[in-house]
Amino acid sequence: MVRPLSPSSQQEESMRINARQQMAQEQDPKQKLRLMCLARGSSGVMALGRVFRRMDNDGSKTLSLEELKQGLGESEMELSDDEVQKLFTALDTDGTGTLDYEEFLSALRPELKGNRVKLVEMAFDKLDSTDDGIVTLADLKGVYSVDRHPMYLSGELTEDQILAIFLRKFENKTSMDGKITKIEFLEYYAGVSASIDDDAYFDLMMRNAWGLK
Repeated sequence: MVRPLSPSSQQEESMRINARQQMAQEQDPKQKLRLMCLARGSSGVMALGRVFRRMDNDGSKTLSLEELKQGLGESEMELSDDEVQKLFTALDTDGTGTLDYEEFLSALRPELKGNRVKLVEMAFDKLDSTDDGIVTLADLKGVYSVDRHPMYLSGELTEDQILAIFLRKFENKTSMDGKITKIEFLEYYAGVSASIDDDAYFDLMMRNAWGLK
């Protein structure tokens, strides 16, 4: 028996379907890659970002053409060599032969406008109880209550286990460190935002989800 989708899940599934349909016709490599990310749901761009950040062993925060190809390959984003070259050339506006990967991800990320950005930042700041720009399991303990979680009430899971599961929704399965940065949080909600047309609904969802005033 298929479990009915919630309204937000229905919107995300609709976004995935629309993105997959548009991918078949899209010729622009950047837009095609954006659609590939959206076809994977709200966390698509965020997951790609984690792959590139993990690859940055020297801390340069840049990508060469070969690193871009490698990262896309690890993420199973299927662009041809010609498409990757066109994408790289279009984004390497200063001709240095490297891409700032935060700017690259920003170019891919669906636009998060006006009050939506403010709401997402408010939610992150509420979670970031230590005010260090990173949300960890310790931060969540002061903000996210598991008292009414059915698996906590039944004794099946501990508080730490439930909080760890919660953190994983913001992480990429190939790079799970139990930490969420503000950029990753914004990337996740940029994906969520792409599936919600109505500003009032997005506002209500964020305020209800995070207890924002």
